[in-house]
Amino acid sequence: MKLTTTAMVLALSASAVYAEDKVTIEFAYPYSHLFDVTYEAMMPAFNAAHPNIEVKFRATYESYEDGTNTILREAVAGNLPDVTMQGLNRQQPLIEKNIAQSLEPFIAQEADFEKDGYHQAMLSLSTFNDEVYGLPFSISLPVGYYNMDILRAGGIEELPQTWDDVIAACETMKANGIDNPIFWGWNITGNWFVQALLWSQDSAIVKDGRVTLDSPETLAALEQMQEIFTKCDMQNLEWKAALSSFSAGDIGMMFWSTSALGAVERSQGDFELVTGPFPGMGGKPMGLPAGGNAAMLTSTSDDPAVREAAWTFLKYITSGDGAAEVAKTTGYMPPNRAANEIILADFYEQNPNKQTAVDQLPLLRDWQAYPGDNGLAITQVIYDSIERIVTGDATDMKELQRELVEEVADLLPNG
Repeated sequence: MKLTTTAMVLALSASAVYAEDKVTIEFAYPYSHLFDVTYEAMMPAFNAAHPNIEVKFRATYESYEDGTNTILREAVAGNLPDVTMQGLNRQQPLIEKNIAQSLEPFIAQEADFEKDGYHQAMLSLSTFNDEVYGLPFSISLPVGYYNMDILRAGGIEELPQTWDDVIAACETMKANGIDNPIFWGWNITGNWFVQALLWSQDSAIVKDGRVTLDSPETLAALEQMQEIFTKCDMQNLEWKAALSSFSAGDIGMMFWSTSALGAVERSQGDFELVTGPFPGMGGKPMGLPAGGNAAMLTSTSDDPAVREAAWTFLKYITSGDGAAEVAKTTGYMPPNRAANEIILADFYEQNPNKQTAVDQLPLLRDWQAYPGDNGLAITQVIYDSIERIVTGDATDMKELQRELVEEVADLLPNG
């Protein structure tokens, strides 16, 4: 069929308008080994639903700390992405520095926001001064990963419930010829496991703006870590190497975030993997810190179309459909109620290893940020101190606690 000159002009004009209407936004997120597969699963449906939005993926952040440092540098350089994923404990500094923007104007335009699964309990994780600054994307809790072949070879059938049980299991495995019975995730992001031991005692690491490293609960946590590391002969493995070693079937027990479950299963050797609740200090934990991340708007564009496209993308990836892909591809729990109650109605029954973290949800507590501009530096000080326990460089926990208190005090506001 021949087109008239007028028709051809109109067709070309329409194409030009469409091209001009195409909006490009930039997005950055952490942990490529966990989330690459999630976005690969998610993006085809988003692209089909929103052909006028092009999402450019920036280089992934190595960790939540790296994500925060990167955003702070980009804010100074004027090179922020439109949407960023940040750890739940790293949101507040970006809000205080006016880098992350309130989502309230966008939420106000949504007629069915709560019906879409964004209920208050989960929004509270990203609510500051009564305004929502992020939409939670994934929620995690610490769990135990068990190689049941190794445990049963030593006659262990019951999963440990306390750290004393864990140490006893280590001793059994060592007697049975297992060189590396345990990996305990001391080096996970944001001192998360330190906070897990404190919340297990119903104690917060930050209370009324004060870091509580001088508390009896902190000393108990340090002593508990020392017992685990020394009595289990735990090797000082970099965390990626530890996850690989466990997946290969070389480690009997691993304590880590449920977030890694999908990655472990995809690379799992020939053994039976079972997850179990995070053990407690003498009994069941009284609380556990909520891990995970939230999508935040950091666009500096003055173009309303870009900001609207960023909101459309941010909303989609945290929606019922988007959040469902998080559960299917990782071990994270979707913070979207529609994903859990409708889309994933039978999912956890069919995936009991992912059910473990869901069963611990009543224990959910805040993953706390340290006050002031030196929050990342305080994180590093605590990290370095715990590594000294792992390597055996620190043996007196009361002395280590005193050193920690002094070093952190120098980094606090008015310290």
